[in-house]
Amino acid sequence: MRPLFHPAIEDVRPEAILHALADPSRAAIFAKIMQAGCVEACSAVSAVGDRVIPKSSLSNHFKVLREAGLIRSERHGVEVRNHSRWIEVEARFPGLLAGIINAYASDVGPDLRAAETSTSR
Repeated sequence: MRPLFHPAIEDVRPEAILHALADPSRAAIFAKIMQAGCVEACSAVSAVGDRVIPKSSLSNHFKVLREAGLIRSERHGVEVRNHSRWIEVEARFPGLLAGIINAYASDVGPDLRAAETSTSR
């Protein structure tokens, strides 16, 4: 199986983060991963609002988040565990993630609103 690509924190670019979080579904997925710290099953983040994201779309969303440097994915048997890289990204770009997530929370609703309290991670 091909290894998963994770950029070093020094290679993470703000434009990649902005692109990754420009999609409201990806922003909601990232907020859920942030809140949980680690997500072991795709089904834990597949519901966004009143719709369910198909597994194939979830895989693509995880890839975009991973390649932007927002999450770290680890294979454990047949499952992939996704961890937030919030602390690393926050140290490199202070306030960037909090600003984006809080902006969505004020517009979008409960999937991201709960993330407002997690932005101190």
